[in-house]
Amino acid sequence: MKIKKKPVVVGIGELLWDVLPTGKRAGGAPVNFVFHATQLGAEGYAISAVGNDLAGSEILQELDRNGIGHCISRVDYPTGNVLVELKDGIPTYNIVEGVAWDHIPLTDEAIAIMKRADAVCFGTLAQRNPDSRQTLMSLLDYAPESALRFFDINIRQHYYSEELIRDLLEKANVFKLNDEELEMFRPMFHLEGDEDSCCRQILEKNNLRYLVLTAGSRYSKIYAPDKMSMLPTPKVKVVDTVGAGDSFSGAFVCSILKGKSLEEAHQCAVETAAYVCTQEGAWPSRAKG
Repeated sequence: MKIKKKPVVVGIGELLWDVLPTGKRAGGAPVNFVFHATQLGAEGYAISAVGNDLAGSEILQELDRNGIGHCISRVDYPTGNVLVELKDGIPTYNIVEGVAWDHIPLTDEAIAIMKRADAVCFGTLAQRNPDSRQTLMSLLDYAPESALRFFDINIRQHYYSEELIRDLLEKANVFKLNDEELEMFRPMFHLEGDEDSCCRQILEKNNLRYLVLTAGSRYSKIYAPDKMSMLPTPKVKVVDTVGAGDSFSGAFVCSILKGKSLEEAHQCAVETAAYVCTQEGAWPSRAKG
């Protein structure tokens, strides 16, 4: 893979306000991913949509304040928000429907960004509406063949289907899921055997470059066709885990694009996610790396 001084990293999908007990914070998995890749030296871009409302203007200001490059359309739907409840730092989400990021348009600016991408991150949530799903599928076709296409499954509520997951896996060459999702998808993927065997089956059947498996406070594993890295999750004082998985993804991808080994990239991802868990919200003022 050609290594650039500043890799171009793109996140497509939900951009919203996480409404936490302590107040609202800007978020959305693909944008969290971009934030952390940017913190570690990438040229990052978020592709999404916000409303023609005050909440939309405020979230664009937050992107600029945090140094996140963006291609954000203004559309005639309200800016998205998610009601987040925390129990022992672990979030549960109530995701409002019929919002701006459900209607991300295909624009020339977004296409131009995708043609430069070294990596792009996407998940299932932003595909719950046909408008954004069609835009994402179209944009992925403009990414260079060499780009990392990082599918973070990021299951939320009922916003997924077997068909959608299969369609997105066809577009991906990196797949991230957690241990609970792996068990959930055993029947879908016709998986047999222990955890390692199941992960290898998914990797090989889908011709992936990497498969990332996270197991919360216990460990994480990253599989490549010829190797595997496993690291324990660091023990830290958790404030909240909002955005921790996305920070793991952003740090891993940025590290790989900078020429780090699998083991080095995994270590950076683990350290970054652990730091985020000690902070409030998905975009702490500095990321460890």
